[in-house]
Amino acid sequence: MSKSNLHALSQPEVASNDPLHELIRQGARDLIAQAVETELESLLKQYADVKTPDGRRAVVRNGHLPKRTVQTGVGDVEVRVPKARDRSGAGIRFNSHLLPPYLKRARSLEELIPWLYLRGVSSGDFQEALSALVGEQANGLSANTVSRLKVKWLDEHKDWQRRDLSQKRYVYWWADGVYSNVRLDDRLCLLVIIGVTEHGHKELVAVEDGHRESEASWRELLTDLRERGLEPSPKLAVGDGALGFWKALSKVFPDTRHQRCWVHKTANVLDKLPKSVQPKVKSALHEIYLAETRDSAHKAFDSTLRRFRDKYPKAMENLEKDRDELLAFYDFPAIHWIHLRTTNPIESTFATVRLRTKRSRSCGSRDTTLSMVFKLLQSAQKRWKRIKGFDQLKLVVDNVQFQDGIQVEDQSDRNAA
Repeated sequence: MSKSNLHALSQPEVASNDPLHELIRQGARDLIAQAVETELESLLKQYADVKTPDGRRAVVRNGHLPKRTVQTGVGDVEVRVPKARDRSGAGIRFNSHLLPPYLKRARSLEELIPWLYLRGVSSGDFQEALSALVGEQANGLSANTVSRLKVKWLDEHKDWQRRDLSQKRYVYWWADGVYSNVRLDDRLCLLVIIGVTEHGHKELVAVEDGHRESEASWRELLTDLRERGLEPSPKLAVGDGALGFWKALSKVFPDTRHQRCWVHKTANVLDKLPKSVQPKVKSALHEIYLAETRDSAHKAFDSTLRRFRDKYPKAMENLEKDRDELLAFYDFPAIHWIHLRTTNPIESTFATVRLRTKRSRSCGSRDTTLSMVFKLLQSAQKRWKRIKGFDQLKLVVDNVQFQDGIQVEDQSDRNAA
């Protein structure tokens, strides 16, 4: 079979040859039309009492704007937006929130573009790749268009970096430095913080180009957060053993407790052991951080050190030096422990970024990588779930004491009883 025939078979037939696809597109057109009509009716009802000097309604229908198409996940959908006329001269206009004048493609497609890029699809292949989703009419998705979107996303990130944080309150933080290769054999370190609000929602707090995961880079980032109004210190921060973050955190947010990530610690310890003994040590580490109480965790900790210290002193030294920080989570509600023992929210999100690095020789420029990661995190944030036991976050904010995950009864309340 010729290459041309193979290419033809690899491309989907245009949507017009698929009755089901056409039916879905027609349904999309009808639903959009109904939604926009509802928006207009709401405006007309709002100004129904506004009259002209001769007693007629001032705000009335006035035909439609020219037809235009919007790219969606079911292909190009033709839309018509109605117009309103204001006969009172007050300048009342109808602007659809669903179909603003600048909208050319559904937001879901714009979220798909950075995801495809980070999965290894090059800019020049976007039109071909997206044709399977939006049909052969995937116009406007050329390499130049994608490049313009990257510039737009970089500007959005800069605006986001300047947002006011005075109304924000984060109870917990996850922090990590994620490395990625960029062009010219440069090494980009993305400094990322994800926070939990007092209502239990996970939010992206910061994503910066740190150049290197140093105290200076982290301190610059944390100081900027504080200067933009983030005054209340998080109660607990979770991260790996990189000293840069912890030193900077102690200076900028000195009241925040430190919790080392058990996933990182486990990897660091096992890396200093022969493969034959790794399963035994890994099991011993599980017994430590899955213990029901701090005392039980300390006993398991001591047992692990006794069993393996003589033969593997470097591995056990690495484990022992962060003992207190590894067990800090015991002073917080037990239902939160699953969230506080690791930096999993960051690790799981950045699995895609690391895949991009492996699939291509480089991730592009520093700015390109930063803008792609920012859009990916923004998209992922919409699917982040509340943490378990979010109703107990208020207790943590109010400095209620917990021991082994259980609320400590106040002595004054006990005496009163």
